[in-house]
Amino acid sequence: MSNKAGKRYSEEFKQDAVALARSSSKTVTEVARDLGVSPEGLRAWVKQDQVDRGEGSPGELTSAEHEELRRLRRQNVEQQKTIEVLKKATLDSTGRSNSAG
Repeated sequence: MSNKAGKRYSEEFKQDAVALARSSSKTVTEVARDLGVSPEGLRAWVKQDQVDRGEGSPGELTSAEHEELRRLRRQNVEQQKTIEVLKKATLDSTGRSNSAG
């Protein structure tokens, strides 16, 4: 069975691959083949690098913005779990709220 998540590469490797793709006279596909990565992956890294350098289209998220969005989504999930626990804790065995209200 293949790993659908794909192989993880370090940020340093990605940066080096992008720099090579930018400076090489080879196509992105050729550079990707030389590095043993997928052409689609390398293209995505090059595109994200453009966005991070302010050269992307309006509305595209930088890497920092993507990371902040992931962090906030994780935080939201944790807070929703906490809210559910607190809601359950306020109900007694008959299903009525324990709070006076």
